Amino acid sequence: MDKNENQSELFDIAGQTFNSRLLVGTGKYKDFKETKSAIDESGAEIVTVAIRRVNIGQDKNQPSLIDYLPPKDYTYLPNTAGCYTADDSVRTLRLARELLDGHKLVKLEVLGDSETLYPNVVETLNAAKILVKDGFDVMVYTSDDPIMAKQLEDVGCCAIMPLASLIGSGMGILNPWNLEIIIDRLSVPVIVDAGVGTASDASIAMELGCDGVLMNTAIAAAKNPILMARAMKKSIEAGREAFLAGRMSKKLYQASPSSPTKGIIE
Repeated sequence: MDKNENQSELFDIAGQTFNSRLLVGTGKYKDFKETKSAIDESGAEIVTVAIRRVNIGQDKNQPSLIDYLPPKDYTYLPNTAGCYTADDSVRTLRLARELLDGHKLVKLEVLGDSETLYPNVVETLNAAKILVKDGFDVMVYTSDDPIMAKQLEDVGCCAIMPLASLIGSGMGILNPWNLEIIIDRLSVPVIVDAGVGTASDASIAMELGCDGVLMNTAIAAAKNPILMARAMKKSIEAGREAFLAGRMSKKLYQASPSSPTKGIIE
């Protein structure tokens, strides 16, 4: 791509501009050193932080993620993993704002149960309304329901993050048709969140037209997280370029030879 094409490919969320469309979580690694190595290899600029599980200053006596991933070098995305009510989620993100000196960009997720980790969309919508009114830039994890996705956009969320499949399942994209409806109807970025298991899943999400992909377990639980992070970076880039290029149409029972048949030299 030339310089102008690169400029047009910059990724914008809530007025902030990014080069990478891959967002990476910071949990489930063996230590913060591995976390940093994997994230650096992925090229991700936005990193999610589960405020209830990852130390960013809550415990002064333990190592802090901030020492390995300085906020001046990465955009932190505090999230509400482990929250099951709107009130709990709002309190958690207000704490994150204090810990990160007024940080506004957050990821909201309100879970329905501890077994499936499926989103409770009613509580999610209630929390989103409060957080937007409170001045947060809210990126929100939700189901792949196009109606709910639109409602979350309408209350002011700056990015909608539908699941591909259940959190940590690695099952990939189970309902591409719903994702396409969401992408078609929304004007804010649509970022697949949850369910990606390998590079091809991420590439498919981008080929569908998603603006980005967020993942954690797919990298952290790989046998070689550093190598998987590198693969994910390439898959995001390849999927985006394939989407922009526009794939050929599928033709059932209409074979077309790669070489033209007219003008064949006998």
